[in-house]
Amino acid sequence: MIEPITLFWLTSFSLLFLLLTSGILLRNRIEFTPLVSETDQPDGKPLISICVPARNEEKNIERVLSTICKQVYPNIELLVLDDFSSDATTDIIARLKKENPAKITSVTPAEKPEGWLGKPWACQQLADHADGKYLLFLDADTALYPGMVQHTLNAFSNHDLDMLTVWPEQELNSFWEKTVVPLIYYALVTLLPVIYVYRSPRWLPGFLRKQIAPNFAAACGQCIGFTKKAYNAIGGHRSVKDEVVEDVALSKRAKILGLTIRMFTGVYSISCRMYRSELEIFNGLRKNFFAGFNRSLPLFILMGLIHLIVFVLPFFILPYSIYIESPSLFFVSVGSVTLILLHRFILAVWFRWNPLYGFIHPLGVLWFQRLGLYSIIDHVLGRKVVWKDRKV
Repeated sequence: MIEPITLFWLTSFSLLFLLLTSGILLRNRIEFTPLVSETDQPDGKPLISICVPARNEEKNIERVLSTICKQVYPNIELLVLDDFSSDATTDIIARLKKENPAKITSVTPAEKPEGWLGKPWACQQLADHADGKYLLFLDADTALYPGMVQHTLNAFSNHDLDMLTVWPEQELNSFWEKTVVPLIYYALVTLLPVIYVYRSPRWLPGFLRKQIAPNFAAACGQCIGFTKKAYNAIGGHRSVKDEVVEDVALSKRAKILGLTIRMFTGVYSISCRMYRSELEIFNGLRKNFFAGFNRSLPLFILMGLIHLIVFVLPFFILPYSIYIESPSLFFVSVGSVTLILLHRFILAVWFRWNPLYGFIHPLGVLWFQRLGLYSIIDHVLGRKVVWKDRKV
């Protein structure tokens, strides 16, 4: 049995951690701006190439292509590549192209070369066919609001960007979607001051800013855009051909080159339904969860332990503190639980989710602990994860 004094210090660590991340969250609530707020329009209507790779996306492909075709911005080149799908994706794309011959261009896929992962290869093929001044890569499970492309070009112009990325408004329908997916955004907005993706911290000495900048690289591959010039300077997807987390890798390369990146939220601009079942969520995240920690096993295990202490332990300590009649333990556990629920409420209002699911935050954390355990076993055994009929 763990002594109450030990539990007190563990819960105090939780409270301190949550207080620190509260500051990051509140700052992000101000500085992590929505794409829809970019209303100042530049002169001219430059061509933008929208690139949509699709593999086994029969449930999604019609929606994303239809919403792109309905954009108010007039100068769009829409490129879609069916990456050897084994479902009805091919037929749906063919039908939509026949219905919209002037708006949709279907790129014929080539076999994946040795050393490439599927998504980078599909994106590179699309980029090679693109003529636009700007490139916008969209996952096939996204959907655009009518003004999204115009807002994207406004953002490039307003902030003189080389690259941008948008975190979509996530559509959560099933129980496990509502339990698990918000924790991805929770980690983002409580751990990373997103303004540092755009500019280096002003408190850093000038001589350190260039070296430190890549540590603040971040991106969401569901929606990521470049000027054509910046994309070529980075080396395109060829430069990240074997990266599972290719979006972050592209962002790091951009930061190393000194290019300007900015992240936006996609509420009222772009939505996405990543997964439709618990099994899909598990397999979808399993392929890149460990890679997201730079494949560092010590860091991966450390973060898992911190999440257990910070986000799970206080929910158990709270009733225990009442049982043993410990005011000090009660105070720190109440503080931790209150901050977690407050964070989740802010997040729910921000991204238009059901706030009641904040009360089962520990369940989501435990779900990720299970995912982490499988990821460690995969790493130790050298086991590949199968995703969309391919080993990743």
